[in-house]
Amino acid sequence: MAAEAKRVWRDNFSELKKPLGREEARVEASRCLYCYDAPCVAACPTHIDVPRFIRQIASADVLGAGETILEANALGHSCARVCPVEVLCEGACVYHDWQEKPISIARLQRRATDAVHADGELPFEPGPDNGRRVAIVGAGPAGAACAAYLRRLGYAATIFDRRPLPGGLNTYGVAEYKMDRRTSLEELRLLFRLGVGVKSGVEVDGTLAVRLLKDFDAVFLAVGLARARRLGVPGEDLPGVVDALAFIARVKARDPKVVGASAATVVIGGGNTAIDAAAQSARTGTPSVTLAYRRGREKMSAYDFEVALAKGDGVRVLTDLAPRRVLGRRKVEGVEFVRTRAVGGKLVADKRPVVVACDRVIVAIGQEKDRSVAGLFGAALNADGTIRVDPATLRTTAAKVFAGGDAVNGGKEVVNAAADGKRAAWSIHKTLRPDAVPDAANAYWVSTIDGRVVAPIVARGGTSS
Repeated sequence: MAAEAKRVWRDNFSELKKPLGREEARVEASRCLYCYDAPCVAACPTHIDVPRFIRQIASADVLGAGETILEANALGHSCARVCPVEVLCEGACVYHDWQEKPISIARLQRRATDAVHADGELPFEPGPDNGRRVAIVGAGPAGAACAAYLRRLGYAATIFDRRPLPGGLNTYGVAEYKMDRRTSLEELRLLFRLGVGVKSGVEVDGTLAVRLLKDFDAVFLAVGLARARRLGVPGEDLPGVVDALAFIARVKARDPKVVGASAATVVIGGGNTAIDAAAQSARTGTPSVTLAYRRGREKMSAYDFEVALAKGDGVRVLTDLAPRRVLGRRKVEGVEFVRTRAVGGKLVADKRPVVVACDRVIVAIGQEKDRSVAGLFGAALNADGTIRVDPATLRTTAAKVFAGGDAVNGGKEVVNAAADGKRAAWSIHKTLRPDAVPDAANAYWVSTIDGRVVAPIVARGGTSS
């Protein structure tokens, strides 16, 4: 079994987006038109100056390109792998207007950030100590980005996280064939060399919240979402029913017991996490994988390219099926569905059952909002359970508490969380130092908060571009 598991990881979980070689990168970079009002920059939530970093690659300044990327997006290394660029920067490329292949921005970005990691040195340093301290609750992309930018402003930043390893969904929830756990941890290890403190395995309760509010000048809540939603149908507590993120976490940990563990799996859900769970089920050796969604394909939130990937792995996609109960006595034996149709904007279920036999059910219908942590810090919630913030500053209703990432946006991409972390760091700085203005050390990354690109910084090697 161990040998088979190793073969599965090697053959089925290598990264989909392969790195570009030196000459490949040069040729691809030369295709870029370096648009003045670049739509790719506007499409990126962190507003990376894409034309600039591609021009730097074309002129053989790959470390300078990495600097440009990481100035705007501290999580640029992982985003080069996990961003849905097909609907962001690459999706906005002007080459689409001519029905031509867009610039391979993600692979060029990976080329640059890989070079930074191979070099082993961040292109920026922590700012002079200003005597202020900020606590960050959550070590996912939003929390990690906030900590990195706060350190550049001279703040002592300490992250508190309930899990043993930092990284949030980057470490525990991203499909392994998009980015492996080691890459997530290596990215954070480099960032945290700025002097970020990390306290792992810490559950935030009322006592700790009071202490953080007392001992720190500000708090940033980057707690993400809570547990997975339940189906609410009979039989969902049977052995063999698992939530998607728990399953993906086992795959990312490369648990050999996952390989060949199911002969037939049904994944319930229609989002990208459901697709990831289904594809990884197939890649871990499940012969029959069915993804079932209660509405039509046009209502699925999963991206088209993700669905195509799953189908390419042999996943059968069934739509207009709602689960009525999980079948089985001592363990899962199948799922009974009912057919659905939309009538007047409402979902109407047929009474005739449709049974799909299986020995494992993976539930991927989203996550519940964490309604507890914000209250511990005196921050109000919106009606949907997200943390209420000022959209311009990410400041909550509590005076010294800020929030960002999935806990605020309800669940978006890694790049959105990274953008929130950056914005929150500058907002905290402006709150604690109202007269603060960007200086030479931070003018570039601060300008990318609202998409403005200021005069270019000097790239490594002493040349500017």
